[in-house]
Amino acid sequence: MARETMHGIIEQQNSAEDLIYRNFQDADGNIRLNEFTSALATAGLNYDRDVRLKELKQNLKSTNRHDGLLDREQFMSAIRPNIVLVGRAMRGDFVIPDWVKFTKKLEEFFWKCKVNKAGKVADYIPQLSKYNPDYWAVSMCTIDGQRFQIGDVDVPFTIQSSGKPINYAIALNELGSGITHEYVGQEPSGRLFNDLSLKIFEDGEHPKPHNPMVNSGAIMICSLLIKLVHSDMKTSEKFDWVCDFYKSMAGGEHVGFNNATFLSEREAADRNYAIGFYMKENKCFPPDINLRAVMDFYFQLCSLEVNCLTVSMMAATLANGGICPLTEKRIFDSRAVRDVLSLMHSCGMYDYSGQFAFTVGLPAKSGVSGCTMVVIPNVGGLGLFSPPLDSYGNSVRSLQFCNELVNHFNFHQYDNLRHVPHKSDPRRKRYETLGLNIICLLFAAAKGDMSAIRRYYMSGMDMSLTDYDHRTALHSAAAEGHLHIIEFLLETCHLYHEPRDRWGRRPVDDALFCGHKHVADFLTRWPEIKLHIERK
Repeated sequence: MARETMHGIIEQQNSAEDLIYRNFQDADGNIRLNEFTSALATAGLNYDRDVRLKELKQNLKSTNRHDGLLDREQFMSAIRPNIVLVGRAMRGDFVIPDWVKFTKKLEEFFWKCKVNKAGKVADYIPQLSKYNPDYWAVSMCTIDGQRFQIGDVDVPFTIQSSGKPINYAIALNELGSGITHEYVGQEPSGRLFNDLSLKIFEDGEHPKPHNPMVNSGAIMICSLLIKLVHSDMKTSEKFDWVCDFYKSMAGGEHVGFNNATFLSEREAADRNYAIGFYMKENKCFPPDINLRAVMDFYFQLCSLEVNCLTVSMMAATLANGGICPLTEKRIFDSRAVRDVLSLMHSCGMYDYSGQFAFTVGLPAKSGVSGCTMVVIPNVGGLGLFSPPLDSYGNSVRSLQFCNELVNHFNFHQYDNLRHVPHKSDPRRKRYETLGLNIICLLFAAAKGDMSAIRRYYMSGMDMSLTDYDHRTALHSAAAEGHLHIIEFLLETCHLYHEPRDRWGRRPVDDALFCGHKHVADFLTRWPEIKLHIERK
């Protein structure tokens, strides 16, 4: 049985490789590398940055073809290690099937928000006041590793409070919810509890801060990481160990440390020290805790340096149940992720959390650096960066972007996926019914959209479908003069070159009527061209 299954997989892979090859071959049987990588980009894969395509890049580079052409053997050998991922990309089999259409809307939202000049850059930490208020960046990564970025995405900034959900996830992952919640509560914060409020028990149990998304709870999480997790480690080693979690979530994107911000935070830490001493007086911490070490650790984690690409990848890891989309490595237990997302949804945006949960309906966490991490569960993550903040401490442009997003797409947690007619669902394939198949196929042919035609072909769509008037994709392409579409439909899809519509018109008749002589000449000569191809 194992041998049969293995052979079945091999046969399936071989057929997939051959299908992809036929999808891109030219008249001489070669593949143009730029067309192939462009098709990957259309599906949402970043050929240059996606670590999953590293072996494919190396294989293609080793061919040493300077003309950008690959023959069948070279191409098949190059894509074989990544055949599953490449095959899914070509079929549009990702969580967002029409990536180009989706990202065009994200780009539209970006420019709409860019002109927003409201808000003020945080200045209570001197280093943060140096940020340029014009910085604005948006990055998205889906659970399938589709990526989009625009704006100042490579500008580094410190993660600040946007790292609190990650620190909480590490504690839950390493200690479990029982021990973690023995020291810190999980109640929504909003306006109900401030940093100095503690949950006091009447049964003798020690007091504890209400929530890890506010400073008191976040400081408590740091004490647990120092005292209870790998207690044999030195504090310096513990910092590197936590950084490794961040780097694993980031899938290779930038994670560093900004020492200037760390020193600046420590110098302006009167309130946070007051919180720490208050909790120590109430015996909230684990026994024999070194408060100064805990506070330094807290400031260090706030001063971790990231960029927008990093934040979107970490958010996508949370959206993917704790598995990094690019490395496919499990970072967190799925139960820990569920608990983290629940708190992010209810109290991740400071005192604006309740309103954000109502209007946007997505788990998110903001930071005073202007960073906002947004999670769309089972879809992907957003990294947003814009330093000007509102009175609550949230990035003004980021809030506007989130509202634009959920006003257009049905990403709000309580949007109905079927009955919200004024919103778009980017997760839905465009050709889920026969009628839509026909409309999409003929429309793509009329527009000359080769990427869509290739995607439909790879997905197994019947390329000879006809509408009510028996018109085909060949008719549409011929009427608009798209010779490259006609060549693909005839050479790769093997369609009959003279189908007739209900009035008896052929594609060549449409080409002549619309003045596309070069198309008409090609269709007329097709039997001869086909014979020549078969002989080769």
